[in-house]
Amino acid sequence: MPNMSITKKALAQALKELMCEEPLARISVGDICERCGMNRKSFYYHFKDKYDLVNWIFYTEFLEGILTKSVHGDGWDDTLRLCEYFAQNKTFYRRALEVQGQNSFYEYFGDVLAASLREILDPFFVEGEHHEFFITLFAEALRSVILRWVREDEDIPPAEFVQLLKAATMGLGYKVFREEEA
Repeated sequence: MPNMSITKKALAQALKELMCEEPLARISVGDICERCGMNRKSFYYHFKDKYDLVNWIFYTEFLEGILTKSVHGDGWDDTLRLCEYFAQNKTFYRRALEVQGQNSFYEYFGDVLAASLREILDPFFVEGEHHEFFITLFAEALRSVILRWVREDEDIPPAEFVQLLKAATMGLGYKVFREEEA
């Protein structure tokens, strides 16, 4: 088991280094293997493709490594941790999110956001025909705004970015609540 972890981490490090140099679309499995001195057979033993490796990096570095070791707050704390993580790894995730389609990090990240939002929002929505629509709406919106933030050249610090998200969300919620009371 330890050898598996070492191999996966070496492949991950090689991909992270390569993505500092060029976009994910231009990086092949052969490039990754060459960078860390492994063969393609070793790569495919552990991962389906380079997108699976990107998703594994996010899972092990953020989901498993950060969220499972932290105390969950109101959702905003986790959003801040996510944004801090993306800011620390901005080039990697900027390039990872450029690629869309089946097995891409873009899709995986959307699924992760939807699952997280489902956990947070389920108590507020009555299960029904529109429940999944609301989860999808919020997950897509959050993914889009985070993607835009990661791509931006002018750096908004993570804490400020999350405050903007919170202000927009709370402001919309307050407006809807006032309209419902009227």
